[in-house]
Amino acid sequence: MSLKTVNTVLATLGALFIFYIGVSYVLIPEATAPSFGLPTWPSGDGGGFLVLKGIRDIVTGLILVVLMVTRQRRALGWVMLAEAVIPFGDMTNILVHDGSTAAAFGVHGLTAATMVVVGLLILRETRKAPVSA
Repeated sequence: MSLKTVNTVLATLGALFIFYIGVSYVLIPEATAPSFGLPTWPSGDGGGFLVLKGIRDIVTGLILVVLMVTRQRRALGWVMLAEAVIPFGDMTNILVHDGSTAAAFGVHGLTAATMVVVGLLILRETRKAPVSA
């Protein structure tokens, strides 16, 4: 199996996973939110904020899908590296607010690390060969 195939499968799984999470936050935020890792949720009607998170996740996945469909592999690698800041920020937010360490590192930290690795693999796969004189 080629590096390109492995990278494509990993990027596709990542895009579909984050898209699924986003849809879950939009459709059933009360059921999805407890797994995020924060110790408490806003009092009153915090559902609007959960939907915002869902929309963010849906768009994150869609951007990856668009780059794959349009065969913009180099851009896909760079965007995956940039988007890795999102789960890293989520992880940091959970830790700062005394949330679940397991969710912070096991879900968000692992997601960020995986996105960085896949992004770097795609950039490696798409680098230009050196020009010989």
